[in-house]
Amino acid sequence: MTSDKGGISAMRLSKLLDVSWPTARTMLQKLRAAMAHRDSLYRLTELVELDDALVAGKRPGKRGRGAEGKTSVLVACESRDGGHAGYLAMQAVGSVTGNAVSDFARHHLGPDCRIRTDALPALNSLGEDFAHHARKTPPEQASTWLPLVHIAIANLKRFLQGTFHGVSGKYLQEYLDEFCYRFNRRHWEQQLPLRLLHLCIDHMPIKFA
Repeated sequence: MTSDKGGISAMRLSKLLDVSWPTARTMLQKLRAAMAHRDSLYRLTELVELDDALVAGKRPGKRGRGAEGKTSVLVACESRDGGHAGYLAMQAVGSVTGNAVSDFARHHLGPDCRIRTDALPALNSLGEDFAHHARKTPPEQASTWLPLVHIAIANLKRFLQGTFHGVSGKYLQEYLDEFCYRFNRRHWEQQLPLRLLHLCIDHMPIKFA
């Protein structure tokens, strides 16, 4: 789960460990819950690129905003040291509204952030609490104005389709948590298995209804 950027599916894990699929699925859910809790302790700082994305489920749908069967995801990525990606945060939302954007910012962004976005009206709520610079961004300009966040979104979609062949909106957030946890520690890949093990030992018991 930590050694491969593609993660591992519950079906594959159940075969490797010779356990049932529900057991493997529960194991992965608990690991992702611990990952989410650890990343919730941190806030993105300095210059942050923020955008939204539509993530499809297991069945493909039409492209574009408002497409059925897709879930909106808010994505924020730090831009550091001349344009290198820092930490990443992602949150699945019912729809991209001013309230959803404000809630995302409150939980994931530091108070002194400078935020760069496209000109989607729902993102204007960021200007109430942050230094917000919005620019209308045609697709051909996305790589210059919001390059890091769009690379993160593309990598997320490859991760979901390649390993899990799509996920439903109901469970999407836990996969976002796994993706962000691994991305945020990509410079310590060799340490990741032990880091996750120590995290699970220190974490309070996780129970599912």
